[in-house]
Amino acid sequence: MPNNWKIMSVAKKEIKKVTTNVLQAMKRAGEKISMLTAYDYTMARIVDDGGIDVILVGDSSSNVMHGHETTLPITLNQMIDHAAAVVRAVNRALVVVDLPFGTYQGNSKEALNSSIKIMKESGAHGVKLEGGREVKESVERILSAGIPVMGHLGLTPQSIYKFGTYTVRAKEEEEASRLLEDAQILEKSGCFAIVLEKIPAALAEKVAKTVQIPVIGIGAGGGVDGQVLVTHDMMGMTNEFSPRFLRRYLNLYTEMTEAVKSYVKDVKSKDFPNSNEQY
Repeated sequence: MPNNWKIMSVAKKEIKKVTTNVLQAMKRAGEKISMLTAYDYTMARIVDDGGIDVILVGDSSSNVMHGHETTLPITLNQMIDHAAAVVRAVNRALVVVDLPFGTYQGNSKEALNSSIKIMKESGAHGVKLEGGREVKESVERILSAGIPVMGHLGLTPQSIYKFGTYTVRAKEEEEASRLLEDAQILEKSGCFAIVLEKIPAALAEKVAKTVQIPVIGIGAGGGVDGQVLVTHDMMGMTNEFSPRFLRRYLNLYTEMTEAVKSYVKDVKSKDFPNSNEQY
């Protein structure tokens, strides 16, 4: 047996995979949880090699990968295709897949069937769904099949036509109290973690201190247990979306556009390929 094969085998064994238990241990230890999105093999490999704890195969793929205005049009089969590609790339991170609009709302049996299909056909490690008390039955039914569930409260993009706006949620006392109750309901129902999107930082911190499961924020301040962003946004691959909570770590849209322009110029001028770039 080649020595390099043995070295590779040892290296693979040393990778400590992130699980739902690991995330809960991180919360107890006060270690922040990092989470980013990925929808394809190449991006997932980059994000996983960067040391991310959780990769979300988000229904934001509807916007980022398919060019839709909202997250609603993405289908279950499309989500599975994205998730399967991500899972093939990942060695360490926990992979969670969004249940797309119309695959779980108001029907716990359909929620279970959708979740089973995702797990069987993609190899993912869990699913995420939006809502509180109204999805309690679906959460419990999915969990009955041994499938880990992550909740999502606050701004819930799949309900955009209900709310009519992407503004901050739960600013009023009544909605804030309901959100806190919903977080407790999701915890009692068995969710292993909750995403809080675009709510006041003080409320998000209160939720994180109230429940024992990890709370991961996006536009929810620093008092929660972790953070999530859309990778294409934080990498600067998209340039039309600039909410207050977004920090851009690169400006890839400009850099990649300039690279394409340089390529076009070199092809047109016959500079590419040169004598060293051909056989």
